[in-house]
Amino acid sequence: MFKEIHQLYGAPPNWQRPEGFETLVLIILEQQVSLSSAKAHYLKLKGFVKEITPKNLLKLTDLEFRNNQISRQKTSYLRALSTAVLEKSLQLENLKNFPEEKVRAQLTNIKGIGNWTADVYLMSCLQFKDIFPIGDIALVNTLKKLTSLTSKEEMLLFSSQWKPLRSLATYFFWHHYLSSKGKKMETIDM
Repeated sequence: MFKEIHQLYGAPPNWQRPEGFETLVLIILEQQVSLSSAKAHYLKLKGFVKEITPKNLLKLTDLEFRNNQISRQKTSYLRALSTAVLEKSLQLENLKNFPEEKVRAQLTNIKGIGNWTADVYLMSCLQFKDIFPIGDIALVNTLKKLTSLTSKEEMLLFSSQWKPLRSLATYFFWHHYLSSKGKKMETIDM
């Protein structure tokens, strides 16, 4: 399967992103929307505040968030994240020193950060090698297209053959998903 993806579309791009607050903000904005939409919202917000920091985001009013295309729900998530970082209940700079379970627990303790957001951060920022984000619609749809699997439970069981490199498998599936639609990974200079 991976050989075929590679033959069709080449190697997947480097999905690595910088660790930290700004990237976690972007990942929250990517929840349940297209990557291009999230990128546009992120760039609009960054253009408005100039620097995406917890203090700068907490200064914004609901109207300022809304004027920058940030939904009420995601506004509450960004405020919860900003508060956690400022109060040091979440110390992003220390996450790389912890095992996956502890990182996941710390991240998902924040309102608006679920397993998908934690998975993407673990994979792309902290470079954990064995993450399989079963909540990712692109991953699920690609597996449905390339295999006879239909349920997430079947997909999780099937993914065990790729341990301990399920992150790499995911990168291939994401690459297939985007490339088959004529799209590329959205990159943002931070």
